[in-house]
Amino acid sequence: MRIVYAGSPGIAVPALETLAALEQEGVHELVGILTNPDSPRARHGSAEPTEVSVAGTLLSEIRKARGMPPLAQFKPERLSAEVRAQLTALAPDLLVSFAYGRIFDPLFLQVFPRGGINIHPSLLPRYRGPSPIQAAILAGDKETGISIQTLAPEMDAGDLLVQERFSLHGQETTGELSALIAQKAAALLPDLLGRLAQGTFTARPQAHDQASFCSLIRKEDGRIDWSWSAPSIAARIRAFTPWPLSWTLHGEQYLYILEGKPFAATNRTAVPGTVLGIDKQGGILIQTGEGVLGLTQLQYRTKKALAWRDFINGARDFIGSCLG
Repeated sequence: MRIVYAGSPGIAVPALETLAALEQEGVHELVGILTNPDSPRARHGSAEPTEVSVAGTLLSEIRKARGMPPLAQFKPERLSAEVRAQLTALAPDLLVSFAYGRIFDPLFLQVFPRGGINIHPSLLPRYRGPSPIQAAILAGDKETGISIQTLAPEMDAGDLLVQERFSLHGQETTGELSALIAQKAAALLPDLLGRLAQGTFTARPQAHDQASFCSLIRKEDGRIDWSWSAPSIAARIRAFTPWPLSWTLHGEQYLYILEGKPFAATNRTAVPGTVLGIDKQGGILIQTGEGVLGLTQLQYRTKKALAWRDFINGARDFIGSCLG
């Protein structure tokens, strides 16, 4: 099959690399990449390509060295008639999408005779939407998984082609879980694409009445409310690593909390946010609305990340202060 791949962030790169490897084996043809436009992401504000675009450029260089044409890349602001015409010229069969970030309308999907499939990092119909990995961590789920579905007009509501479940140990960050899912999702593609090409696949409808949804994560979601419980704050720290990071205020300084776990000790008389002291195992102890949180890695916005011992050595006024 002739395949166009749509994706943008780093989690989508291993699947792209798998498609390129399948092409090298003569199984399928990767004919184009659809990704988001370059956007300002660095501190200096200059526009940078998506991780999928960077990977696509590297693949094009490898192809060139092998005497193959470069991969066509498309970075449209919108999926216009012009974009549809450009993709139609590639004579694609199938669209494979992973974290592209936009809904494909029926007119766009008509470009692909075999339709499209989408990789989603949750056990659909649970956590439809843009932040399923964070949602699973925030909810304290004991398991999560990967769903590959047919593309449908309604977000993440397509028929299920493949699902893989795996357990969570409860300490994963979004960054760690994303890396794991990226590799697992890529490994599911060869067999599925083979069955799609042969017409031997079976799709089953989702249980739409059991659907749950997650929302887009915003930068301001990282702010810690110390009246929350220690387990809730710890889950948010993990869910918002590596972005947008969990943060609070120490005086007028922004302070990122990079690692923290609930601690056994309690102090019901202290105001939430109070820095109670230190513990050799637990780190810097902070009173919350329910329980104590031990912080083990912290970072002032303009400084480097520090383990709690190094941090406290340089912040003599920290113990006894009230964060937030």
